[in-house]
Amino acid sequence: MSFLIAVVVLVGILCLFDLVLTLGVLRRLREHTAELQRLAGTSTLMPYDPGVLVGRTLPQDVAGPRLVGFFDVSCDTCHERAPQFAAEAADQSALAVIAGDAGEAGDLVEVVGGVATVVTGEDALRIVHALGVQAFPTFLRTGQDGRIVAAHTDLDDLAAVVPAT
Repeated sequence: MSFLIAVVVLVGILCLFDLVLTLGVLRRLREHTAELQRLAGTSTLMPYDPGVLVGRTLPQDVAGPRLVGFFDVSCDTCHERAPQFAAEAADQSALAVIAGDAGEAGDLVEVVGGVATVVTGEDALRIVHALGVQAFPTFLRTGQDGRIVAAHTDLDDLAAVVPAT
């Protein structure tokens, strides 16, 4: 009988030890999840609305009335929409800002370079950061003074916006 009591007490102690370890693991998982969310910004991340760019002004060295496209070399959607941007830019003043490694921008430059002024490398990053562009591709329409009058992530939707004069 004393053997049975000893086994039950031992099993109880093992269960209690397992419960303490499990609670510790759960606490650490919560801490790691919170840290990952903080690093990724997912805890407060809101959908990006390029409309917040309207009213801002392009840097003086790239200002003027034009169509502006922001692309990233690692963005698949940017590569898909570059020909559409090139077609739209063919009959107007246009600027293509290609963020990312300038050495990898070759195919995007090839598509839009014939119809738009292309900015790559550090100059592109400077413009992206100055305006606060957070999504690629983003398309803008600017006025005479370089002020952004329309912004959208879809070129078709940008074309539908008629800026106030």
